[in-house]
Amino acid sequence: MPGKLAFVPRRTTLLLAAVAGLGLPLLSAAPALAHGYTTAPPSRALLCSEDVVTDCGPIQWEPQSTEGPKGFPDAGPADGTICAAGDSRWAPLDDPRGGTWPAVSLTPGASFTFTWTLTAAHATTSFRYFVTRDGWDPTQPLTRDQLDLTPFLEVDYGGRIPPYSIAHTGTLPVKHGRHMILAVWTIADTGNAFYQCSDVDFGA
Repeated sequence: MPGKLAFVPRRTTLLLAAVAGLGLPLLSAAPALAHGYTTAPPSRALLCSEDVVTDCGPIQWEPQSTEGPKGFPDAGPADGTICAAGDSRWAPLDDPRGGTWPAVSLTPGASFTFTWTLTAAHATTSFRYFVTRDGWDPTQPLTRDQLDLTPFLEVDYGGRIPPYSIAHTGTLPVKHGRHMILAVWTIADTGNAFYQCSDVDFGA
């Protein structure tokens, strides 16, 4: 199992410092202050922010900002825009890049601790984790018909506010080869949720 990653979005810090140095209102940088991203397994947004993957567009500055309508899978982002939470600013996250996104090795059926870093905590309904179906096509943007729509792990929060560093331990699905894990953090007191896509490999 890969080790947990400790991450502080350095670009966000530099951006805020630059804005302050120019004497501009910090309100103009407010989107960079919200909200959360997955660190284990690392999400596409995190990989972009850490320059592991390049040509990602503005998500490199805001890995925590993949926020879109909640209600997945019945509602939420449209098919093909799920990794970007339906927000065109983050569209590079939906680009499959020919199936070449870096993938973390996982052991099927093993215990695994999923982790998030939050930059703004919210009253929370749940954290849910979905995985792609066997035979899905990693060279195509993620759609609902490529996912097992029953989460393999769900952690209910009942409206409580989670800590800024979160860990959820569960059992990985029994899969083989390359897959994607979709983590959905559903907010209780707004109409939105946060979507994070992680590329993983369960081996032969």
